Amino acid sequence: MISLHDSSARGFNSDNCAGVHPEVLAAIGVANGGHQPSYGGDVYTARLREMFKERFGERAEAYPVFNGTGANVIGLRALTDPWSAVICAETAHIHLDEGGAPEKVAGLKLLPVPAPDGKLTPELIDRQAHGQGDEHRAQPRVVSLTQSTELGTVYTAEEITEICAHAHGLGMLVHVDGTRLANAAAALDLPFRALTTDAGVDMLSFGGTKNGLLYGEVVVALSPEAAPGMPYLRKAAMQLSSKMRFVSAQFIALLEDDLWLRSAGHANAMAARLYAAVRDLPGVVVPRVPQANAVFARLDPRVAERLGERYRFEMWDPATGEVRWVCSFDTTEDDVDAFAATLAAELRD
Repeated sequence: MISLHDSSARGFNSDNCAGVHPEVLAAIGVANGGHQPSYGGDVYTARLREMFKERFGERAEAYPVFNGTGANVIGLRALTDPWSAVICAETAHIHLDEGGAPEKVAGLKLLPVPAPDGKLTPELIDRQAHGQGDEHRAQPRVVSLTQSTELGTVYTAEEITEICAHAHGLGMLVHVDGTRLANAAAALDLPFRALTTDAGVDMLSFGGTKNGLLYGEVVVALSPEAAPGMPYLRKAAMQLSSKMRFVSAQFIALLEDDLWLRSAGHANAMAARLYAAVRDLPGVVVPRVPQANAVFARLDPRVAERLGERYRFEMWDPATGEVRWVCSFDTTEDDVDAFAATLAAELRD
């Protein structure tokens, strides 16, 4: 087959746009050939489960799935009853970017809270954590955090611990949408369990696609007693892979030899380089110092439009002119420098 795209094209639209890390592609090849049991009965999925216990604790139960929306829907549904509600930031992916799947597929009521920096706090949670016992109100059952957040900010281990203690004190559980958990852990120089298991998190969606995988996420039940229906929910939600060994092999490659850390750390470093290159340019306002692999900036819409003809990126908020630039495991210093130079030239025109 001939290539149908320009493999030299680069952009900052999303880490979903990057290709597959060569070590992950190699792992898929290693897992290929011969026959293995289907639906997770293979040796690669068995090894994946062991590796997640090593990194998240002996009680952790790992369930590979196809994508992040599926991981979030299954994880939240497993923690809830039909009358339950989930508290989240109003910028949360589950609220804005999953096509209503938590409501339509899981049957949940989302209770969004304004969070200027994308991060919930106990005080913000309390705005929606009420009405227990009131049959006229969906019952708050789960607090869902995103790590790192949709605004590029990162929860510290102490902040997550405080939130978990507060939620548990209210009789609620805590879910983490960890599609970029690797970027947060790399930024904080902490192991995964410090931001999840040790902090008191009950359920995790562990991301792989945005960190160099072909596809795949893992739902991790950190409090498995709170989610007894996970195997059945995964199947009912159409997220049970028949050839699961190819999902599992990718995560083995990601976790072995700290590929996750090398990839996420590099993406974070490229975002820091981009921030340093653009923050002082006349006509650019960066509202937040990047904490992971995303840089947000405000530009004149005309500049953003011209820049967008050369590079793909997301217009985050057309009303304010805010854009988002995301770096990936394969973003290079030359990519960043060329982008910054192009932006500077457009600002001068």
